[in-house]
Amino acid sequence: MTAYTALALQMETRVGDGIRAAVERVATQVAGSKAWLGPELRLVVLPEYVLTGFPAGDSPAGWRDRAALEPDGPEYRALAAVAADHDVFLCVNAYERDEHFPDLYFQATVILSPEGRAVLRYRRLHSLFSPTPYDVWERYLDIYGIDGVLPVARTEIGNLAVVASEEILMPELARALALRGAEVLCNPTSEASSPALTPKAVARRARAVENLVHVVSANSGGLRGIAIPGDSTNGGSELIDHEGRALAQAGPGESLVAAAELDLAALRRARRRPGMANLLSRVKTGLWAAEYARHDVERPETGGPDRARSLARQAEAIARLHG
Repeated sequence: MTAYTALALQMETRVGDGIRAAVERVATQVAGSKAWLGPELRLVVLPEYVLTGFPAGDSPAGWRDRAALEPDGPEYRALAAVAADHDVFLCVNAYERDEHFPDLYFQATVILSPEGRAVLRYRRLHSLFSPTPYDVWERYLDIYGIDGVLPVARTEIGNLAVVASEEILMPELARALALRGAEVLCNPTSEASSPALTPKAVARRARAVENLVHVVSANSGGLRGIAIPGDSTNGGSELIDHEGRALAQAGPGESLVAAAELDLAALRRARRRPGMANLLSRVKTGLWAAEYARHDVERPETGGPDRARSLARQAEAIARLHG
């Protein structure tokens, strides 16, 4: 399959309604989107933490107990049924537990296939205040390996990968996934929206051009049930092609407007065409590997960070950068 419709499904995050209610809303809106957009719809990306909201002020243990899912739990099974019922790959972002790290939780993005299977599970690597695999790095690598840290799913709709939320600002992550073969970057996010280009919107275009990838970015359609203005994070879901062009964009509110055809054949031709625009083929990996190894910035942590330790850790990294 070299062309299909992808959707960045812009949904409201309703804190306090409960995870079951959120899953039911996902099921309803995916069904409606499939009916409206037609059988060509094969990929649906949901916004960041649409099931629960985010851990504002919770300790790692508190948020794990309150909002983190089991990787094989009923919520994922229900979402897998949605993917199977509507013949789509469904990309969902959620907080989840891990039996190997019982004191922590991770922010995960899972891609569920039309067969109802999880074909990719990515745990966010860059987060200032929440635990990440880098906080338990050596043990995490021992258990999951680097392929589990930087997964790419090879599917009939192309090679799919995930860049979660603000990680679109980290060029190394998108580049590593592209070098591993990723063609479509799913970007679940919940970010401040603006009629002007935001830093993350600029970054989405840059990551697409740098790596010759499509980016499918689903933002929240508003936040309800928390003590910040609910429309601060509302709108701007978009699809960016491998030349950095916006194929579709959504305004505020719940919306299926951010839907467009992804042309994998054109992307693959571009990747195989010599010339200045083929930036991925021009990466001097050996040079940059050696240069990066010279710099000591953020270090792996032992255990999961609390807010104070996270800020102290960042201050230490800044001191090393400018020492």
